[in-house]
Amino acid sequence: MYTTLKRWIIGKPLKSEQLKEEKLPIWKALPILSSDALSSVAYGTEQILTVLVVAGSMALWYSLPISGAIVGLLFLLILSYRQVIDQYPGGGGAYIVSMDNIGWFAGTIAGASLLVDYTLTVAVSVTAGAAAITSAVPILHDHAVLLSVSFVLLIMILNLRGLRESGTIFAFPTYMFIIGILSLILVGIFNVLKGGIPANVPPVTSHLPEGLTWFLLLRAFSSGCSALTGIEAISNATPTFRPPETKHAARTLALLGVLLATLFAGVSLLAYLYHLTPDPKQTIISQIAEQTFGRTIPYYYVQATTALILILAANTAYSGFPLLASIMAKDKLMPRMFMTRGDRLNFSNGIIALSIAAIVLILAFGGDIDRLIPLYAIGVFTSFTLAQLGMVRRWLKHKPTGWRTKLAINATGAVVCFIVLMIFAITKFHEGAWLIVLVIPMFILLFSQIYRHYQGIADELRLDRSTEKPVTQDQLLIIPVGGVNRVVRNTISYAKSLEVEAVALYIAFEKEDQEKMKNKWAEWDPGIPLEVTYSPYRSVIQPLLDFVDQMKARNKNCQITVLIPQFIPRRWWHNLLHNQTALMIRFILLWKRDVVIGTVPFHLKK
Repeated sequence: MYTTLKRWIIGKPLKSEQLKEEKLPIWKALPILSSDALSSVAYGTEQILTVLVVAGSMALWYSLPISGAIVGLLFLLILSYRQVIDQYPGGGGAYIVSMDNIGWFAGTIAGASLLVDYTLTVAVSVTAGAAAITSAVPILHDHAVLLSVSFVLLIMILNLRGLRESGTIFAFPTYMFIIGILSLILVGIFNVLKGGIPANVPPVTSHLPEGLTWFLLLRAFSSGCSALTGIEAISNATPTFRPPETKHAARTLALLGVLLATLFAGVSLLAYLYHLTPDPKQTIISQIAEQTFGRTIPYYYVQATTALILILAANTAYSGFPLLASIMAKDKLMPRMFMTRGDRLNFSNGIIALSIAAIVLILAFGGDIDRLIPLYAIGVFTSFTLAQLGMVRRWLKHKPTGWRTKLAINATGAVVCFIVLMIFAITKFHEGAWLIVLVIPMFILLFSQIYRHYQGIADELRLDRSTEKPVTQDQLLIIPVGGVNRVVRNTISYAKSLEVEAVALYIAFEKEDQEKMKNKWAEWDPGIPLEVTYSPYRSVIQPLLDFVDQMKARNKNCQITVLIPQFIPRRWWHNLLHNQTALMIRFILLWKRDVVIGTVPFHLKK
């Protein structure tokens, strides 16, 4: 039943040789790896205005120069990550760059930042998507959290089906969103040119209006930089492209830069020209679309595609998180289960872990996007800064042809990203950024403990093949029995075929059962002696452990093996009707030193 359900949900398993078929062309890679960055158009401008509106309508025009500065930073990051793609085609982005050029500590910071970033990408994206839906359908406003959790589960299932299949599903909503926002910008600007600039547009001022401080401007800039999240995803996932991977990844990154700059700048311009301010029950995109189209079909098209892109933007994280987790697992910083590919040739454990973490965040923050975004961007710019700094170190060390120009690009990027990071840390600290400052060191401590564990295991398991040969020992089998039946006969038959010393153990809960069992055993006479012990507290585990210790003390040179008889029901649900004593015994004995545990199954037919 489990297998059938699994196949129905995620599809048939793929052969390892089919991995190359899962590689992405540019037209599929753009929606999968760029949907996070493109979707930030839906809330980037709104984040700027949310801060500026505190100082009054006279401050709103500053959204334009702030947006211009963010677009400039965008192109700087595009150039910088173009160089990361060239130098590190194996993916991993900031983590690999930092680990390779700066060192272990910087690499773990970058890895932790990216993992947090990806988790928050899912939480922020689906929460923003739910907000877009509730803006158009206000009756759903009280169910936003439930909507968000449902979207996470849906995207998880789609990603478990594989990259190629999910790419096809996600491609069309992304392109529909691009068409919708471009149309909105063009029609909106045409309407303004045709009808003239509205009279209520805030005037351009040459000095800061009363109430607007430099600190507030920096807060607005840092909030708007949330529009830059997701840019690093393409360099992180370069191996997912079709060959030549670096060429296709670079083209996709350039295309993303042009699209994101156009859409973000256009939305900021229209928000200013329409003199819009944030509304808790209606997003800025919704207000722009309503001003441009009215509540007509084009309005609902924009809202629907915006909701879709925001929800599907989480898919960027589903491409990056599992791949990064697998790379870090190879470096012994994450559990090894993240290295394993699932039936559909994806890193399914990473996909599931990301989904669970995102759902926990959504529930913990009540689906409030304004509380999630401050956490979101500080992790992003930490990885941005370390990636640029790592590239600076690389150019200074290797000095390839044209290294000075490359150094200038990455050095400028490192300085600017660090400044933005500091602005975030200071201006957003009380809004929740302190949590990231706390979480990232916790991740680093966790990574170090995992690494130490794997190193300790490697040291202990390492074998000197020239001197350490297999050794043989006398064996003593202990067979716990619950009666005289076919399950026990099956186990004793196997034990006798091994031709080693064996003893059966019966644990009686009532004193009269001791003699009854001895008589039954003597009558059956299987050729193996029986030991009977009384358990006044009706426990199986402790008397068995005591007996094992007694046998070890009597037979110091013997290897003790506990051979457990176990019947296997025909149907899975039959297990619910029986005590799981065999499983409990196995679990307890696994933690006992110098004892081998074996199970002899007996499959029932009815």
